[in-house]
Amino acid sequence: MGERIGIEVSLAASEAVKMANVDVVAAYPITPQTHIVEHLSELVADGELDAEFIPVESEHSAMSVCCGSSAVGARTFTCTSSQGLALMNEIVFIAASLRLPIVMILANRSLSGPLSIWNDHTDVMSIRDCGWIQVFVENGQEVFDHVLFAYRVAEDHKVSLPVIVNIDGFVLTHMIEPVEFWDEETVKKYLPDFKPVNQLHPDQPVTMGAFGMPIIFTEAKKAQDEALIKSKTEIIKAWKDMGDLVGRYYQPVETNHLEGAETVFLTMGSIGETASLAVNELRSRGKAVGQVRLRLWRPFPFEELREAVKAVKRIIVIDRAISYGGPGGPVASEIRAALYKERNMPVITNFLCGFAGRDVTPDDFIKMYEKTEKMTKKKVREEDYIIYGVRE
Repeated sequence: MGERIGIEVSLAASEAVKMANVDVVAAYPITPQTHIVEHLSELVADGELDAEFIPVESEHSAMSVCCGSSAVGARTFTCTSSQGLALMNEIVFIAASLRLPIVMILANRSLSGPLSIWNDHTDVMSIRDCGWIQVFVENGQEVFDHVLFAYRVAEDHKVSLPVIVNIDGFVLTHMIEPVEFWDEETVKKYLPDFKPVNQLHPDQPVTMGAFGMPIIFTEAKKAQDEALIKSKTEIIKAWKDMGDLVGRYYQPVETNHLEGAETVFLTMGSIGETASLAVNELRSRGKAVGQVRLRLWRPFPFEELREAVKAVKRIIVIDRAISYGGPGGPVASEIRAALYKERNMPVITNFLCGFAGRDVTPDDFIKMYEKTEKMTKKKVREEDYIIYGVRE
């Protein structure tokens, strides 16, 4: 393998994009993703990356450029966050519908208002159903690995779908962490050259994104849904092949201290590492507590989730976004939907926390566990949720 160095996670992400040998980077700066594309612009300007860096006038234009470059067969990258994603929203849906294998890092950040530049998951939850493959990572090493993973999956002819790598803004983007870089030989073994399924070319004209009459629109959406569902097979294979090469094996659903656990925390993103400290502490106190980490968000890993929690009695779902006027958090809603047919469905409690970068400590997770124990004894309804840490 390559060298392990201390580096800002944003820069590590940029170096992974460079190692993927992308052809086009289209980007517009927005905190906290700016360091990623800023470093990529330096790599292109210094001749370290032979690519076109296109500084567009908005995020809407960034994704529009990505659609064009990917459609003609260029390996394409972009990056955004929060309000930038909101502006990009229209074209995000088009990219998935056209089956364009674009890779985007989403540096997760609060959506306004009030205005905030800090981290939570309100931006990604706004495009939950956009049709992209979506994964969450917890640390710098996972960011680096998953950039290369994203291209491997997106460009697979059995997939041909865009991929979002969700990384927590500031909590990851601006941290300096030890990251093991891959060497060039390993990258070449793992990531083949991009050969698009369909390509815009004057010698072989094709049509992409044409008007869909009602008579064919439903069938087109069904085909898109089936493609996303079937991509899971290739996603799992790509993780297996990565593990065989670099020794790090990722899974759609990952667990910690699941043996004998009666209560588990379910987390997504970097907050999972904080929750693991609380789980370790509770275990040391003799509590039957474990953890489930949801890495694959779309396509949703129904089978793996059901297998992971089949023996637990309670699930504490941690959400970092609000489904306003709904049942609490979007993750908890999906967990309930995934498990409602199970014979011994666990009791699900939902804590919404960490909005706009507010700290959630291991002690906070311990308090959530203790509150869940009390709620279970009092038989509080499963659909109830708690916005944790609201000042009175």
